Amino acid sequence: MIGKTVSHYQVVEKIGAGGMGVVYKARDERLGRWVALKFLHPHLNQSEEAKQRFIREARAASAIAHANIATVYEIDEADGRLFIAMEYVPGISLAKRLEEGPLEVTEAVGIAVQIARALASAHVRGIVHRDIKPANILISSEGTVKLVDFGLAKLQDDTHLTTVGRPMGTVAYMSPEQVRGEPVDYRSDIWALGVLLYEMLCGQHPFGGEHEQAVIYRILNESPRP
Repeated sequence: MIGKTVSHYQVVEKIGAGGMGVVYKARDERLGRWVALKFLHPHLNQSEEAKQRFIREARAASAIAHANIATVYEIDEADGRLFIAMEYVPGISLAKRLEEGPLEVTEAVGIAVQIARALASAHVRGIVHRDIKPANILISSEGTVKLVDFGLAKLQDDTHLTTVGRPMGTVAYMSPEQVRGEPVDYRSDIWALGVLLYEMLCGQHPFGGEHEQAVIYRILNESPRP
């Protein structure tokens, strides 16, 4: 993929990967700007559900114009693979930042406030992110926070991809209702933001455990560790 031209984008390097796709840095040859291209994984191209989730990610993010949410420019298809062209954010993820240890209170609160503003903008439009975690928070070189990856987002007018009984999200940041596979609303995002703030300040999860089931048990039955 690196070195290839996809539509009018010149792909230069791989910058990330996740469960749904791979992200590359690319040059928009028409507008002369850097963009991030997210491609659906090849093995998911035959899955109609995966395609619909990918399209929904683009729809959800593009419906929100906010300084703390990475802008989606377009969704297209090339050589049989769907891709999303979005704002390129030079900087690091919050996950990478946390590898250095806990944050100072001022820095942690500043990041949390920007995430809260992004979520407020999404929630007022009926969009629930459902996967707030450090890897989905980018911090630009100027210190601006950008929320990304709306792949699990729940849209107010789009419920057919939500499966009751199957948890959606990343366990460590799930609310009790998410863990139980129940319907969720904006409050689950607020819960996840609280978990994130705790982690930024303390350097650990409030409901830590050696394995996933232990984390789930603590989320459902215990109070956060002080």
